[in-house]
Amino acid sequence: MRRPFRAAIALALIPSVAAAAQEAPDDGPHGQVAIGAGVAPDYDGADSVRAIPFVLGDVRYGGVTVELRGLRGRVDVAADPRLSIGPVIGARLDRRNVDGPVGLLPEIDIGVEAGGYVGYRFGGDALGEGSIQTELTLLHDVSRTSNGVIAIASAGYTALRRRDSFAAFDVQASWADADHMRTYFGISAADSAASGLAAYRPGSGFRDVGLGITAGHYFSRHLGVLGRIGTSYLIGDAADSPITEAGSRWQPIGGLTLSYRF
Repeated sequence: MRRPFRAAIALALIPSVAAAAQEAPDDGPHGQVAIGAGVAPDYDGADSVRAIPFVLGDVRYGGVTVELRGLRGRVDVAADPRLSIGPVIGARLDRRNVDGPVGLLPEIDIGVEAGGYVGYRFGGDALGEGSIQTELTLLHDVSRTSNGVIAIASAGYTALRRRDSFAAFDVQASWADADHMRTYFGISAADSAASGLAAYRPGSGFRDVGLGITAGHYFSRHLGVLGRIGTSYLIGDAADSPITEAGSRWQPIGGLTLSYRF
């Protein structure tokens, strides 16, 4: 039986507080917090989705920005409008209470991942319209759920950025080591006998590619709406897994939030 809610997964390249935010004084914290609802895959490789909470946030103070993206949080310690760099910590979703043959495989606990990221913004006007943002994130599972490593490269284009509105497009690709791939897409001989799915031992390699659109508008000084729609597409050994073959290579995510800026 499926649980009705599952925690939101991390989102890449959601525009920061500078996007569509009013100019704020430098003598105190300022930013935006957005809360809403959305949908995400039941598990890696699933062909069904479920409702999720959608939580986003950016708070800047003293040249440091704290960013929240669902289950992932990071800190930008570079007091630079173009360079961003800092630590990242977050959680990777579990696989529990799944229907069908995949549900007969061992359950996977929530994983905790920690690492860092670096990004740089090219071009754009004073508010960032017309800019291209590039980022590289490296994460290691520190919870012993997979003991794996995953690297994510992304690039985004800010097509519209005004004081009260923004729209951005992004693309990304991720690479994972063998420990990560075997935890989420592998099937041992014993698990094959229990589930009826073929035994499978994936190796390291590119895991997925994806794209998305994020847009928002503030209809008053403090309140606005922010929406996101996107999908990733499993490739390589992740796509060839019987888990994915029983589900789907397409992994959609989307949501709509009410945002408050200060």
